[in-house]
Amino acid sequence: MPRHTQAIRITAHGAAEVMTITSISLPDPGPGEVLLRQTAIGLNYQDVYFRNGSYPLNLPSGLGGEAAGLIEAVGPGVTGFKPGDRVAYGGSAPGAYAAHRIMPAARLVPIPDGVSDEIAAAVLMKGMTVEYLLQRCYQVQPGQSVLFYAAAGGVGLIAGQWGKHLGARMIGVAAGAEKCALARDHGYTHVIDRTHQNIAETVRDLTNGAGVPVAYDSAGAATYEATMASLAPRGLFVSFGATTGVAPVTAERLQKGGSLYFTRPTLATYIASPEELSASAKHVFDLVAQGVITPRIGHTYKLTDIVQAHRDLEAARTSGSTLLLPA
Repeated sequence: MPRHTQAIRITAHGAAEVMTITSISLPDPGPGEVLLRQTAIGLNYQDVYFRNGSYPLNLPSGLGGEAAGLIEAVGPGVTGFKPGDRVAYGGSAPGAYAAHRIMPAARLVPIPDGVSDEIAAAVLMKGMTVEYLLQRCYQVQPGQSVLFYAAAGGVGLIAGQWGKHLGARMIGVAAGAEKCALARDHGYTHVIDRTHQNIAETVRDLTNGAGVPVAYDSAGAATYEATMASLAPRGLFVSFGATTGVAPVTAERLQKGGSLYFTRPTLATYIASPEELSASAKHVFDLVAQGVITPRIGHTYKLTDIVQAHRDLEAARTSGSTLLLPA
């Protein structure tokens, strides 16, 4: 029997106002699928990229790639899940901004006992992002100095805690005294206030002129030169975001910067298989259970307030993880 539910849809790329809430009809779950009643939805900056057209998206479309909720029905052939199970997902195809959703069972992970739906939605996608960045894209080692941008954001706060757990000396970049203090409270040894400090000069001072072996830059074009100048010879520039546009990397600049390396990874590549997804999610939830990671939910919005939520995200008025609540 079809189910009617509320969902956010866009029919054109553009500013936050292109998002509208509408009633949609969902079919019964098909083979390998489940019907999920979503209780908490994670807001991520990549949602903005899909909305404004920076990332390719076939229109009309939903938005959002992360949520937690309760399985209400399962389709033929689904094993391992049953109605009533609490599950979460992250890094999925856009469409999470909805009260209910049909999802492939293979892209779901169980939420452990002791972890609330809100914490699961706040930590899973961002935590898996940190897992692949710090442990697979580059294997951070004890004692290494690591530069990480947007240190007071949802990913950044988890990265500070995870990096400290690995024994790294985490150097964060944030804007303003309040966000710098928040980052220091979440594992960063030093935090550079980009509103009045020179990033590259401060990194060189903190590393006695050596630079860092790896820098995680989520800003892009605006910080490209500062990041390049912060790297040690043969250092790795990890460009995992582009809030100010795509970094203008050239082979010649990498050569002249000290035989540097550049990569632009995505979470989707690192959790492409069900096995990789399961292993990454387990690592995240294990560190939450151990108290290594304490997700910070900085802001919550009703699903109907999605336009304001995107405005605040783009204006850097949020910190920590941001959630949308369908109810």
